Amino acid sequence: MTVERLTTFQKQLKTENIAAAFIQGKENIFYLTGFRTDPHERIVALIVLPDEEPFLIVPGMEKPLVQKAGWTHTILTYSDTDQPWSILGNALSRYTLSGDSIWVEKRLIPLERAEQLQQLLGQKQLLDAEPALMQLRSIKSEDEIAHMRKAAQLADFGVEIGVGAIAEGRTEIEILAKIEYELTLRGINEMAFQTTVISGANSADPHGKPSNKAIQHGDLVLFDLGVVVEGYCSDITRTVAFGELSDSLQTVYQTVLEANQAAISICKPGTELGALDRKARSIITEAGFGEQFPHRLGHGLGTDVHELPSINETNTDKLQAGMTFTIEPGIYLPNQGGVRIEDDVLITKDGYELLTKYPKELQIIRG
Repeated sequence: MTVERLTTFQKQLKTENIAAAFIQGKENIFYLTGFRTDPHERIVALIVLPDEEPFLIVPGMEKPLVQKAGWTHTILTYSDTDQPWSILGNALSRYTLSGDSIWVEKRLIPLERAEQLQQLLGQKQLLDAEPALMQLRSIKSEDEIAHMRKAAQLADFGVEIGVGAIAEGRTEIEILAKIEYELTLRGINEMAFQTTVISGANSADPHGKPSNKAIQHGDLVLFDLGVVVEGYCSDITRTVAFGELSDSLQTVYQTVLEANQAAISICKPGTELGALDRKARSIITEAGFGEQFPHRLGHGLGTDVHELPSINETNTDKLQAGMTFTIEPGIYLPNQGGVRIEDDVLITKDGYELLTKYPKELQIIRG
């Protein structure tokens, strides 16, 4: 599969008259090579040329992992006392690089590396590779979908564990630890992002951080979590109530649930992405909570937990079979609490499939 992706990417380079691509984002490297790592400050990069064999440059200690991932092309290595840019420069000097531009991930490349790269390649113009890469990544293969189904199943399991761990006096951090412990026992060694367990007034912050706050009767408890399976992410949010919930917060919950279901119901090939956001937003606005829904409806999902497409009200792109993304409307009331309900959605040839399946009807946990 990675061979096909690389071949397609090379054809794009040739079509656009790009001299070379310097790819360093871990998700993009994984997508094109099957090798996934976090290099920290060290250089890990994939060099793709229009008409030549691609190659990787990695720290020497990573070489066995690259080979284990199935990479059969050239691997350049360096130690911590070497100059990786010199090694890369020597390798590139063997090629005649036609074209005036280099593709890089502009969102990710530090200025220092951009300048080093331009020095090696004769001050060629830097252009953004990510539109081409995101176009490739946006349509998932059957293998990718299988990994994402498994990741979604384990995200469902994580929420189940979290809900089961709710008890008066137990802290958000304690519940978070229980979730991640149980997922580790299921073989998960990488979360897609920092797991969120927030309750009561804390849940009114869309990006709230777990704390030592104890769960209390009347609290909303919001879980937002995801796992990585074979390089592919899941992302689920569920909100439950502990003890009795006020009528006003029950109204908030039902409004968010209606918005979530309404947006999902119109998912099919050919639908404008912005229509999903507008559908959910109109329901929340008509209920009087428009200003309390401060974020887009969702985002693409795949080798990265946040990738294209962006599900916002101005996006005129159309849904296509094979796209995977989140639908996550929310309402957040300061000093009271917040509700968000998030699902992972796959577009099929004639509609959609929900990858996340944990129940969404309001659960009131008795303690």
